[in-house]
Amino acid sequence: MKTKYWRLGGLGAIASLVLWLLPALAELPRDKVIALVEALRVSAPQGQTAEILYGPWKIRANNITRWSQWCLGETLTPEAFAANIDQTRTVLVCIVGDVLAEEYDTSAQDENLAIRRTAAWWVSGNPNLYNQGDIAVYTNKVLRSYQDFRNNPTDF
Repeated sequence: MKTKYWRLGGLGAIASLVLWLLPALAELPRDKVIALVEALRVSAPQGQTAEILYGPWKIRANNITRWSQWCLGETLTPEAFAANIDQTRTVLVCIVGDVLAEEYDTSAQDENLAIRRTAAWWVSGNPNLYNQGDIAVYTNKVLRSYQDFRNNPTDF
């Protein structure tokens, strides 16, 4: 009988924790996520690369299939993804929003650091590289573009 109550108490504690964390994640304004998505677009590498990258954000094909399945519930081809900019933005807001929310928590709500960490994740898969070599140059470029979009919002 005691183990039954312990399980119920444990489940209650987990439910309370989840309910406590959800508002924090929900508080991340959509306009910040959109500004970051656009900053990633304008900071994308220009010119030829060794691998084929798709759309204005220069995204790898394997990310497109995974991300579109996760965010849209359907797998898009890289060509279909790149051809529909509105759908591309929808997927990127979904993905970048999740990462940015995590990085806000990791950075103790330091917005500039969260932006740089998210940019490092975007380019390398590792947010901890935000202050390393060429990645630091890139993350600072993304941060400046993000700040420009936040200070001068446009209809994306």
